[in-house]
Amino acid sequence: MILVLRYFRRRLGTPLLVVWGRLNAHRSQATPAFIAAQPQDFAVAYLPAYAPELNPEEQCNAPVKRAMENALPGSVADLHRLARREFCRLRRRPAMIVSFFRHAGLSVTGHS
Repeated sequence: MILVLRYFRRRLGTPLLVVWGRLNAHRSQATPAFIAAQPQDFAVAYLPAYAPELNPEEQCNAPVKRAMENALPGSVADLHRLARREFCRLRRRPAMIVSFFRHAGLSVTGHS
């Protein structure tokens, strides 16, 4: 998780608001220690224990799941390829992705 945080800090700059669910990786000892050592760079907000309507990731997954609900992949590789194709289609619809964040009550600002 720390590698991901470092990557986004380099790529997007600071300060960064990190919105997390309750995964164990988000609550490990190393990750909070890393963030606590750099409070000027990171702020953390946790999502409620389970509230898919407040989680933009759940909103992103929904159209991909709908597009694949009748798929009959012949292998795990086929399933991976289908899912990747649907996420690529979603990526070409940035306004829709922004709407998922707005639906969750979050604002989105662009970075160049």
